[in-house]
Amino acid sequence: MDIRKLKKLIELVEESGIAELEITEGEESVRIGRYPSGGMASIPQYAPAPPPAAPAPAEPPADAGKSSGGGDKGSDQPDGHVVRAPMVGTFYEAPSPESQPFVEVGDRVSADQTLCIIEAMKMLNQIEAEVSGEVKAVLVENGQPVEFDQPLFIIG
Repeated sequence: MDIRKLKKLIELVEESGIAELEITEGEESVRIGRYPSGGMASIPQYAPAPPPAAPAPAEPPADAGKSSGGGDKGSDQPDGHVVRAPMVGTFYEAPSPESQPFVEVGDRVSADQTLCIIEAMKMLNQIEAEVSGEVKAVLVENGQPVEFDQPLFIIG
């Protein structure tokens, strides 16, 4: 896609007030989004997280699957709606390293409120609450890699 078209699309998104625009032209696709006011003022600059040991990323999803099936860990986690990772990437709890986390345990959240960011392929993706309620648990640590469908939060 032509860089001039991209610049024009970015200007249109900024002027219109829409949060996100996705356009597909043939086999090319582009998604342009902007953060809500009060959200991110600029794109966060994170240092890459140190690579974990090979088994580390695989263990949390395996345990999470057992807990939803009634395994031993199921009794350790509070009841509520489980927000799962929609993609593989790196979990960030705040818009930048020096900022406060989007949410913490005990916070009240509303549907569509930003909970965290997952960085995937140098793209920062805001993960939003699907339901309103209280954050009962944050199941991932800042900077930790996450797998597709891995539990991130419990909202009750």
